[in-house]
Amino acid sequence: MPELPEVETIKNELAPHVVGRKFTGITLFWDGIVRQPPAQEFRSRLTGQKITGISRRGKYLIFNLNGGEKLVIHLRMTGSLLVKAASCEPERYVRAILYLDNSSAIHLRDLRKFGKMWLVKDENTVVEELGPEPLEKDFTPERLQKLLKKRTAPIKALLVDQRLIAGIGNMYADEALFASKIHPLRAGGSLSPEEVKRLHGNIRRILWTAIENKGASTDTYIRPGGETGTAHYQFKVAHKLGGEHCPVCGTPIERITVRNRGTYYCPRCQKRF
Repeated sequence: MPELPEVETIKNELAPHVVGRKFTGITLFWDGIVRQPPAQEFRSRLTGQKITGISRRGKYLIFNLNGGEKLVIHLRMTGSLLVKAASCEPERYVRAILYLDNSSAIHLRDLRKFGKMWLVKDENTVVEELGPEPLEKDFTPERLQKLLKKRTAPIKALLVDQRLIAGIGNMYADEALFASKIHPLRAGGSLSPEEVKRLHGNIRRILWTAIENKGASTDTYIRPGGETGTAHYQFKVAHKLGGEHCPVCGTPIERITVRNRGTYYCPRCQKRF
């Protein structure tokens, strides 16, 4: 699933190809990908609008348009945005093609049909429930401590709760907890100020490193030009199973389920009690 580093990479790599370009047409192979407005209205309103910039909020991409509207895209679990020539035949699983005025197009490919698009006046109608951005200056250890205070839910579940913190998903939550030596089932409110400070620093470090490495291609994620990311080569526990051992102590890595989320950790380095 594209998490914050993957979506940030997509934003950064899409921008040079699309900012300043106009949408000249939209082909929808599956109308269900459009959440708002109805598909026919979506096509007519988007056509002719110029992209003035791209931003990210959590795992959402936001295209700023010259008409004052915003095109919001969430890729969910298996979505990708690919820049192609307008004449290029769509690959399997392409659900929409957004044509641009420079003979190129954005192909939205989504194996499982979970991705969504919105065309709205105010992007906050889509993203208003998201928590703070973990890479912004106002996301301090003190703020994280306040978010976790008195929380009885497992820390892993809290880190991936988009209403609490925006953008962190399974992979980077597992990596941050491992680096911080915190068991994923620990109650969020049980963390000491020192543990919260350590976790805060590791969240930011791991996310920035993943962005530098263009995201993690552990499953279906690919970048707009078709390349893969390399962030997963830095993973210590995420997606490590089948005889793989902790790089610190050599203990076999274990997988448990936390609130329906597959979770990888080292039982020796991340003791629960």
